[in-house]
Amino acid sequence: MQNRDLNIIFSPAEKTGITALLLALLLGCFNPVLALIPLIFFLLLCFGAPFFPGVGFFLPIISRARTKTAGIALTFDDGPSPSSTPILLDLLARHHLQATFFVVGEKAGQHPELIAAILARGHTIGNHSWRHDYFLMLRPPKVLAEDIHSTQEILKKSGVIPLVFRPPAGITGPRLGKALARENLMTVTYSCRAFDGGNRNIANLAGKILRRLQPGDIIMLHDLAPRQKTLSGDWQQELDRLFAALHENYQPVSLEEVIGCPVMRRAGR
Repeated sequence: MQNRDLNIIFSPAEKTGITALLLALLLGCFNPVLALIPLIFFLLLCFGAPFFPGVGFFLPIISRARTKTAGIALTFDDGPSPSSTPILLDLLARHHLQATFFVVGEKAGQHPELIAAILARGHTIGNHSWRHDYFLMLRPPKVLAEDIHSTQEILKKSGVIPLVFRPPAGITGPRLGKALARENLMTVTYSCRAFDGGNRNIANLAGKILRRLQPGDIIMLHDLAPRQKTLSGDWQQELDRLFAALHENYQPVSLEEVIGCPVMRRAGR
């Protein structure tokens, strides 16, 4: 088998596991205690890597531009929501920006009119799981596969088939690759976020993004209204400030342009 085939078949996790096992066998010849070191290191990687959205340990992950580009992409998670999606669409239109909405299947089923509005405004849609279950990657393979498939099906009823998936909180797992392969989905996370806790903390939201932003980044924001209704105006001001700065100092483009492949396709095409 050629080396290029090995790169396709084995994930970094599998390669690391094989290496750790071989090292353990070698070290075990000298000292059984030393043999535990590579195995413990491998287990720590397995537990820790899924919590880093840019680390493709178990499967390929796109978290920023794969080629040198000055473009940055806007994405919004956790919608659609009647209290936030229309506001975002108006703000994006005012600043002539295009975004990708990673939507929750259950919410999409409840608000198909918002999915239609997102598409009508020229934006794209990705799969963000059915209920945004933070423990989705720990569920049995069948549950994980059904969760992703159900979201694909509900969005298909709105005339769109996502080609990208963003796991809840960006957490991946060893079972995810097979579930995505069945749906022809690839994992797209992000490289720049404000750590806003789902718009629970919107103070200086724009500043937090702009301090970290680099060419080729994928920005992750939330399609959720602030928990405190009195902060809705502040949230909109922060977004207005951010969107204006993107036009002045950066090159905002579509997610499709940043990652170099389609984000979705229309059903029936």
